[in-house]
Amino acid sequence: MENVFRKATSETHNEFSWGNLGDIKEGRGDLGEEMPVLVYRLMQFTMLDVLTREFGVDKADELFRASGFLAGREFAINTLDLDVDLDSFVANLQQALEENKIGILRMEAFDAETGNLTLTVGQDLDCSGLPITNETVCTYDEGFIAGILNAYTGKEYSVREVDCWANGDRTCRFNGVVM
Repeated sequence: MENVFRKATSETHNEFSWGNLGDIKEGRGDLGEEMPVLVYRLMQFTMLDVLTREFGVDKADELFRASGFLAGREFAINTLDLDVDLDSFVANLQQALEENKIGILRMEAFDAETGNLTLTVGQDLDCSGLPITNETVCTYDEGFIAGILNAYTGKEYSVREVDCWANGDRTCRFNGVVM
């Protein structure tokens, strides 16, 4: 997956670095590290709206997936032990996603021969509780999961959401295929 963020120049934005996230505990001493999901969704959905109007749906989805990929890869590298067996990795990932209130991960299927998988994320940060619009909306999550899988396996994954709260399901289901 192309890393579109790295195309930025010093004249526009700094290249992403985990360290640039800052010392949140120090900086938000009174307010703390947590914020309402409403604020996260406000930022995400308004950003997606602007990108869609500027570039169209396909390009906006591509950019959101790329952003999610970068975030997922960095999240995995900086918060997870990548040198453990698959069962331990999945258990650690489940714990990290739950502790960070991103969602509740369940591995439904994994093909050890191909590396392909199906997983669900319940109470998902991006869509749980949204009105039903008969669409899947977790494009950022597709990239986020692909980035995590890439960091752990070293392989490129195509991850697509097949079930979503916004299309009437109560959990998000993703299929991941090794490219």
